[in-house]
Amino acid sequence: MAEFPQNPDYTGLNRPVGAEYDLDDLVIEGIIPAEIAGTFFRAVPDPAYAPFMEDGGAILSADGMISAIRIGGGKASTAMRYVQTERYKAEAAAGEALFGKYRNPFTDKPAAAGLDRTVANTTPIWHAGRLLLAKEDGRPYRVDPVTLETLGSYDFGGKLKSLTSTAHARIDPETGELFMFGYEADGLASTKIAYFIIDADGNLVREQWFDAPYCGMMHDFVITQNHVLFPVYPTTADLDRLKAGGDHWVHHMDMDSWVGVMPRYGDVSEIRWFKGPKGVFCYHMMNAHEDADGLIQFDQCLSNVNAFPFIQRASGLNIPPWEAEGRLARWTINLNDGSDTIHETVIGPPGDFPVIPAASQGRPFAHGWMLTMNPEMQGPPVFGGPVGVMFNMLMRLNFAGGPPQALALPPAHCIQEPVHVPSTQPGHEGWLIAIVDRQTGEASFAHECWIINAGDVAAGPVARIHIPQAMRPQVHGWWVSAAQIAGAAA
Repeated sequence: MAEFPQNPDYTGLNRPVGAEYDLDDLVIEGIIPAEIAGTFFRAVPDPAYAPFMEDGGAILSADGMISAIRIGGGKASTAMRYVQTERYKAEAAAGEALFGKYRNPFTDKPAAAGLDRTVANTTPIWHAGRLLLAKEDGRPYRVDPVTLETLGSYDFGGKLKSLTSTAHARIDPETGELFMFGYEADGLASTKIAYFIIDADGNLVREQWFDAPYCGMMHDFVITQNHVLFPVYPTTADLDRLKAGGDHWVHHMDMDSWVGVMPRYGDVSEIRWFKGPKGVFCYHMMNAHEDADGLIQFDQCLSNVNAFPFIQRASGLNIPPWEAEGRLARWTINLNDGSDTIHETVIGPPGDFPVIPAASQGRPFAHGWMLTMNPEMQGPPVFGGPVGVMFNMLMRLNFAGGPPQALALPPAHCIQEPVHVPSTQPGHEGWLIAIVDRQTGEASFAHECWIINAGDVAAGPVARIHIPQAMRPQVHGWWVSAAQIAGAAA
């Protein structure tokens, strides 16, 4: 079997694990709050086979794993399974990698021709009693939330026409509707965007298509109570480049960004495009809402360049994360003054993986959480993930006034994206659950699942669940209560 390359995509915290497992009766330090009962689902990219060619974006191409950390009754267990995608099963049958460069089928081996290339490795999505594993280059896969068995590619009962579905979705807390979109909806480097709405019962009730200003990477989007926003940043695809065996994405520092805004139940013909700054990029958005004056306030983790090293290399750029001029930025959009301009205000530090309570989705909100780097850190950071550097500080931001809170991790520690668990206690901000990694040697790590009071992050974890198994960094996670799992759809 081919060996994995010894580069940052496959070493350190990014070292492939390739293990499916079940672990019960995990060791717990502290007390798990009694009201926490459910499963923390994590999407973990982990390649089963070494690549046969240089693959810019190798981490994002890795096979999807579904991780489940089950918590309840003061106990915890965990399990991990590969998502049995068409791609995974084809390579398992061949005993080797068949797929070439990231999102470029023209570099695949002949045996992969015509096969679904998605690896379903980015985001678990829970809606209408179903667990979906999503990645933006294809349709999601459905997974059994109890057994973690893969149930197959999911197209909402044959109704979804788009070939792709974004890894990020938004659920309205009042209606229970799921809002999604797919870019490159009809094929590689296409400008076609599919916008679709799934009702609270899981039925796809609307799908509309429109054209973006150019084919750009659209990893995330936002909704308000009345509108949906489609941000487009200048990381672009080109079909001729792909056919020549090149990279899917190239970032352009001199191109404008755009935000398309339309009534969320309206027609795509109503989309208005607002021009943003040149060369910027955002992977993840915190929220959006309409304020008392009817202005749309759109909050995003913005930087002056695409932070992924493999995209920078393809673009002839070399701007490290600490020089990327990142910030939590609020873009204000006025639908009433006839202008297409955007006003920007910095409301938070550089960082990523913003989190809000589910009840705040699309609404004015008082606080949120995000990951950042400790400006006073001692010692080197932990290296891993698609950017190459892991975060070592959790922040609670207070948008209603008042100072932020921060949990600074000790040296040689890093924290992955948390999920929010609501509390039943009046006035309680809920809980955050996240994986924390500690480097114990040059290529060795210890892993814990931390439970943190969301309203008092500086106090540190109230409970730490030890996981005695090597783990690769996740991309995103989702919390599903025990009651929701008990009512899972057949």
